Amino acid sequence: MSDISLTQRDSQGEARVGDFFALLKPRVMSLVVFTALVGLVVAPGDMHPLTALASIFFIALGGGASGALNMWYDADIDKVMRRTATRPIPMGRVTEGDALGFGLLLSVLSVVMLTLTANLFAGLFLAFTIFFYVAVYTIWLKRRTPQNIVIGGAAGAFPPMIGWACATGGVSVESIAMFLLIFLWTPPHFWSLALFMKDDYSRAGVPMLTVTHGRKATRRHIFGYALALAPVAVGLGFTPIGGPVYLVTAIVLNALFILGAWRLMRRSEETAQADGYGAERKFFWFSLLYLFLHFAALLAERGLLALGF
Repeated sequence: MSDISLTQRDSQGEARVGDFFALLKPRVMSLVVFTALVGLVVAPGDMHPLTALASIFFIALGGGASGALNMWYDADIDKVMRRTATRPIPMGRVTEGDALGFGLLLSVLSVVMLTLTANLFAGLFLAFTIFFYVAVYTIWLKRRTPQNIVIGGAAGAFPPMIGWACATGGVSVESIAMFLLIFLWTPPHFWSLALFMKDDYSRAGVPMLTVTHGRKATRRHIFGYALALAPVAVGLGFTPIGGPVYLVTAIVLNALFILGAWRLMRRSEETAQADGYGAERKFFWFSLLYLFLHFAALLAERGLLALGF
């Protein structure tokens, strides 16, 4: 009997490490890390590589803290959504209290350490981002308005500005342009997900646009945002951090993005249901590649500049 109990405790102990890591939303954190890294690298001036690496680590830690606090507050709706039902709290592997404590600890640690590593402005910016994601988006907007992902999406657009702030101690036109790129990209990205996950949001009582206005209206909104996003994305190429590589990348990607959004808007619900929302799923995954390649192109421009091209 004692051997079985000991084995169970050991198994749970081993699982807890992975469960607490899952609270950080590692896939979301990877996007935070990458965009913050680009913001830091393309900023003027030079940071010591170790200082830059530490800064990115603490930004990632802050992003993970936001994820843990989000899972703490959303534990009730995560239980009824297929996409989130296997998260650590709904599965009973981590308690809500532990998730809250973990998130708060990481929040304080990340903000303090980024302030000491980079500068006070960057630390305060990270603190504001965590607050915005948890208090403004998760607690206030998410369950109250279909504009939740539009306004709340700003939290996910701040990382490149934080990276820029680590290197410069402030903001600029370039960092704001990177923010706007992610800010305008976020609604069509998440709304395309909502097109084939509508039932999840309905069950959870989350007023996503697909729930409050229907899929047809959501498709029109995706196309509208794709049109609004294109000039911002291409315009970034005419700032000091842009260049020919970025411009070509942006023009091609935005033409494809608009074309994909147009095709989504023209699809009937019957057609989408018949093929299992295949086009909507493809657009969602392409939107991830779209954002990654824009920021990768900015990195390429920085590399070419460093090589004297």
